[in-house]
Amino acid sequence: MFSTGERDSIRERLLDLADEDPAVVGAAVTGSHALDGGDRWSDIDLVFGIEGPLPFAMRRWTDLLYRDFAAVHHWDLPSGSVVYRVFLLPDLLEVDIGFAPAAEFGPHGPAWRTVFGHSAPPKDGQPSCPRNLVGLGWHHALHAWTCIQRHRWWQAEQWIAALRGQILALACLRLGHPASHAKNAHLLPPEVTAPLNATLVRALDEAELTRALSAATAALVAELALADGALAARLAATLGDLRDDANRVVDPQIDC
Repeated sequence: MFSTGERDSIRERLLDLADEDPAVVGAAVTGSHALDGGDRWSDIDLVFGIEGPLPFAMRRWTDLLYRDFAAVHHWDLPSGSVVYRVFLLPDLLEVDIGFAPAAEFGPHGPAWRTVFGHSAPPKDGQPSCPRNLVGLGWHHALHAWTCIQRHRWWQAEQWIAALRGQILALACLRLGHPASHAKNAHLLPPEVTAPLNATLVRALDEAELTRALSAATAALVAELALADGALAARLAATLGDLRDDANRVVDPQIDC
């Protein structure tokens, strides 16, 4: 595992190299290090403003990361005009470098600290849309149920876990916390998170998966009821069929 000293040294070396690169007209630190300094496990998050074609600059920087920093693997995450290239270095250090056209170099949220260059005016980040979170919730519940009917246990477990993520996101949004990637789920009160313990899948069999799906569906409806009672009632009436199927599988007293 990397040390904080090693991580900080690599971040400074990358920024120095960026300052020497004529194609890099701006550089910024993003993520936790731009806000509160991060912690022992924080990775490296940078954004470079690029003058000229992004692919050419990205190829040069990728070669550099492999040659001088012994990168193990990388992949890309596009976001609008910016491409974030995500590198894995030895000792489990992740380095995320966003390559932005020079005109688009600027913050999309509060986690931004310009190191050099001129950044564009801040842009509002795209907030999580409650309608989409709700839609993903019932979508995941329905697909989990379908996978159970098909005896695809692993896929069903994946959808149930994804449904739990949407419930956490809705709760974060309702309580005024950023909703993405469960980053603020630890701030949610116990009365919100405790019921979600029942949504954890403890075994890959039909009875357990249907029980967990029933608990997750109930938790989704309960969360919705706190923000939109009418919508919660409509979805409860429809998703109740999934819970009824779960009860028929779990309860041995009911003749299927």
